[in-house]
Amino acid sequence: MNTRLFFLLSLLLVATRLQAADKPNILFIFSDDQCFETIGAHGLTDIDTPNLDRLAREGASFSHAYNMGSWSGAVCMSSRACLNTGRFLWNAQEATRECSQGKRKSWSQLLSSQGYETYMSGKWHVGGMSAPKVFDRTGTIRAGMPNQKPAGYNRPKDQADYETGWKPWDKAQGGFWEGGKHWSEVLADESVTYVEETADSEKPFFMYVGFNAPHDPRQAPKEFIDMYPLSRIKVPENFIPQYPDQGDKGVPIIRDEKLIPFPRTEYAVKVNRQEYYASITHMDSQIGRILDALEKSGKADNTWIIFSSDHGLSVGHHGLVGKQNMYEPAMRVPFIVWGPGVKPGIKIDAPIYIQDAMATALEISGQAVPDTIDYKSVLPLLDGRAKQSYDNIYGAYINSQRMILSGDWKLIAYPLLKKVKLFHVENDPLEMNDLAGNPEHAGKLNQLTTMLEKLMDEMNDPMTTLAKADYPRSKEKQ
Repeated sequence: MNTRLFFLLSLLLVATRLQAADKPNILFIFSDDQCFETIGAHGLTDIDTPNLDRLAREGASFSHAYNMGSWSGAVCMSSRACLNTGRFLWNAQEATRECSQGKRKSWSQLLSSQGYETYMSGKWHVGGMSAPKVFDRTGTIRAGMPNQKPAGYNRPKDQADYETGWKPWDKAQGGFWEGGKHWSEVLADESVTYVEETADSEKPFFMYVGFNAPHDPRQAPKEFIDMYPLSRIKVPENFIPQYPDQGDKGVPIIRDEKLIPFPRTEYAVKVNRQEYYASITHMDSQIGRILDALEKSGKADNTWIIFSSDHGLSVGHHGLVGKQNMYEPAMRVPFIVWGPGVKPGIKIDAPIYIQDAMATALEISGQAVPDTIDYKSVLPLLDGRAKQSYDNIYGAYINSQRMILSGDWKLIAYPLLKKVKLFHVENDPLEMNDLAGNPEHAGKLNQLTTMLEKLMDEMNDPMTTLAKADYPRSKEKQ
């Protein structure tokens, strides 16, 4: 080889390595089914999450982070497809196919092109896209959810049924205990090992750590269940024995909703919330192990951490259990950003989407967010370049529900029922006072309906025509 050419190539290689070494590491931690209210530091629920509290105290919390919804009962699949392709809901399925065909780069591949080593372990569940093909390294790839045995459904009917029934710490029930060690612990083991193995590497890393918890079966070691005696558990203020608009045309009665007996009882809700909180606290302890390993590696000062969840969960709110609805507990999740220069303890109320994590990581890596990415980085909200990212927040569930959040107002539409609900979420955060039938708010109802229809067009919503035909219109107060 020509000496001069060899010298130039050597300089280029050194420059590339130096550039990569200057880039911050990115750790993305993603839970499953975690409602926005379940971070102890936020003061919304009596729950112990010391490690997530630390991230919230030392980083920035986004109080209104939303998932867009789903094209199927498995809400996590659509959420994760949007997250890893960067496309809005109704375009994400095609985008996953494009990624699998090499016609589009996934989140991890975009970071890999910037010199990052990409690593993924835990829950993946992105249909049509293989994690080992889009990440440089992978640990144990988990299925959509641990196996739930029949005994884990329709429980507990009463205290006697609980005493003789399914227990979350019983390893014989499988689920998270399949393999002998709780899946959250296995994920932490693998993540800690990866951090230790890369401690001396100059190459920046992108870690995608996907917990299956706190998805059901809500299992945890008994000591974590014991942290939450039922006397500590509060039933949600908006609890009702049964949601009135359940069924194929409204909120479906599918797997999630069958976990607790009908009609709902305060006792059953308390037990399920007990197990939900215990699963989250157990997961939090595993997150603490990863944070400790990062600190020990010496790389914490040059690492950004983004924590969020794929969607929320009802667990008793409005008489519902699952995430296949448009209420805040199902749509809204925690979203925390921790990293160099982030002002500690700040809270940002501007609404965002969960999937903004992707665009945020791309900006952190130093690359411009491609035009092919629909979501937006939250860094402008952190550094003052922007006051808000979106004018309105959109939500959808298959062909039966649509939602728009605009400022302090929220409209939930059931096109197949020809019914809408209107809430002033600032004054009524628990969404208990439906104003759709109040003539004083007919103008707001009509305004939001029109805005939703326009937003559906922008989102390439396949139900736009039907929705326009089905939405009722209120008459202005005379």
